[in-house]
Amino acid sequence: MFGFININKPHSMTSFDVVAVLRRITHIKQIGHTGTLDPFATGVLPICIGKATKLIEYLPDDKEYIATVQFGANTDTYDLEGDITQTFDKKITQNDVENILKDFEGEIEQFPPIYSAIKVKGKKLYEYAREGKEVEIKPRKVCIKKIELVSFDNDKQTAQILVECSKGTYIRSIAYDIGQKLNCGGHLIALKRTKAGLFNIEKSLNLEDIKSIQDIEKNLINPLDVVPIGQYQLNDIEKEKISHGMSINNPHPTPLPLQRARDRKEIVFLVCGDKIHAIGMVTEDKIVVKKVFEVL
Repeated sequence: MFGFININKPHSMTSFDVVAVLRRITHIKQIGHTGTLDPFATGVLPICIGKATKLIEYLPDDKEYIATVQFGANTDTYDLEGDITQTFDKKITQNDVENILKDFEGEIEQFPPIYSAIKVKGKKLYEYAREGKEVEIKPRKVCIKKIELVSFDNDKQTAQILVECSKGTYIRSIAYDIGQKLNCGGHLIALKRTKAGLFNIEKSLNLEDIKSIQDIEKNLINPLDVVPIGQYQLNDIEKEKISHGMSINNPHPTPLPLQRARDRKEIVFLVCGDKIHAIGMVTEDKIVVKKVFEVL
C-alpha cells in the first residue's frame, strides 16, 4: 500500500498509539504520522502508509484548531493536565476576549511551554521541568493566519477559539498568553485539530471504524490529491530511465510549467497516469531523480 489515511484521533490516545493500531491491522511496519497530537487532543491525524512516509516533508504544514480555553487559572503545563500555579478572581467578558485576539494575528513571537519536546542544549524542555531545573527559553516566530472567537460561556468563563496557524505553533501557549494579557489566567482544556494541510475533519475516519486492511485500502488517499507539488507525466522511455535512478531531459526550459506547483517549484512528482513513480529535482536542462518508488 502507498498513500495516506486521514484519522480522527480519539481522546486519550497518543499519536503513536494510533500508528500501532494500524500496524496491527495491516501488518505493515512502515507506517507513520505527520504531526503529534497530545493525548487529550482529538481531530485530524494524517497517517502515511508504506513508502508514503517519504512524502511527509512535502506536505503543507499549516494547521487549524478549535481550542477551548479555561480562564481564571494558570497551570504549569498550560493545559488541563498540569498543576494549577495561580488562580484569579477577575471575570472577563466576550468582548474582552474578542478584542485581545487581534493582538495574536500575523507573525508573532511565542514562548513554547516548559513542558514541551523542544530541545535546548541537546535536552528536551520537559526533562528540565521534571528535574526542577531552570533553563532559558527563547521565543520562536510563528504565524497566526486567523484567530477568532467561536463561542464564550460567561458562567464557566470558557471560550472556544478557532486558530489557523503555521507549523510549530503551540496552542497551549496561546491559551496562556491570552490569560496573561487579560490578567485573568488561562489554560487549554480541550483541543480539536480540524485541518492539517489538505486533510480536514469532515473527511476523517474514526479509528474504531477501521476493522480490517480492506477498510484502509478503500479509504486510501492518493498522495497526488494532498501533496501540492508539480507533476511531470513520463513517457515509456523516461519511465524506464527513472526506475533505475537515471536523470531525464527537461523538455521545457526553466521554469518548468508544473501543475499545481506551490512553494517547492524545484520539486516535481514523476508520474504515469495518476501513479507516482519518483520525485525529481528540476534543473535548467535535467530532471534529477531524488527518490524512486515502486511502480504502483
